Amino acid sequence: MTTSKEVKDAYCRCEEQSDDAMAMSFCHCEARSAVAISVEGHGGGIASLRSQRQVGRVRNDRQGLPNTREVFDEIAESWYRFRHWSRFTRELEELALRWRKGRLLNVGCAHGPDFLPFKENFGLWGVDFSTQMLKQAQKYAAKFDFEVNLAVADALSLPFPDNTFDCAIVVATYHHIEGDKQRRKAFQELGRVLKPGGEAFVTVWNRWQPRFWLKGKEVNVPWKSRGRVLYRYYYLFSYNELHKLLTQAGFQVVSIFPEQSHRFLLKFFSRNICALIKK
Repeated sequence: MTTSKEVKDAYCRCEEQSDDAMAMSFCHCEARSAVAISVEGHGGGIASLRSQRQVGRVRNDRQGLPNTREVFDEIAESWYRFRHWSRFTRELEELALRWRKGRLLNVGCAHGPDFLPFKENFGLWGVDFSTQMLKQAQKYAAKFDFEVNLAVADALSLPFPDNTFDCAIVVATYHHIEGDKQRRKAFQELGRVLKPGGEAFVTVWNRWQPRFWLKGKEVNVPWKSRGRVLYRYYYLFSYNELHKLLTQAGFQVVSIFPEQSHRFLLKFFSRNICALIKK
């Protein structure tokens, strides 16, 4: 078994190509086909989950950019290297202690670093719309010796029955969804699959972080990959807007706060907005 220390010692901390938080997104699709992802996990077992693979395109016609799924498929390998560790480790470790055990869903799991604090006492499920990102998540699970059920799926149509999960994490996912209606639908889907009383941890980018003061609420952020510059769509939330949307989706907002690494006196200038919510 590879220990975290051995992995960290061997890991080459290369210069980052982009400065945004680990993110993954989903889009509204018109056509789907089935796909199963299998992962070799803890104890050598095989876990699999059959779901729906979206093949539709995201609206990105404003600038003729590739759709978001294609971008994340393209950058998956470099994302694995440069976003190897979660930026919310402290927050997630505290949640693992708070929640203790249960079935946990990770919406927009990408290559899987946010699973690590939950690997011991939780049943793990992860969904993402990027097939290439999930391939990296398979590698990540094998490297850190944990078992996870992975599926290609759309955040607007999660492939699970009502009231399935005890808890959920959605790290840097919803800010990639275009359209007010689509974002509201994604929040509602999260509520649908959580059990009554279940909690979720959500993070999105903050509209009022200094780097975006002179920009609008919708931005395209670059990432360099294989000599190309690729652009990822972001919708920037405010604290009040996120609170309102979560409440409208039927959640109780337990707390809403900046990431623990935030150093400004005022939370309103934080890079990320974090919310702990309850169904």
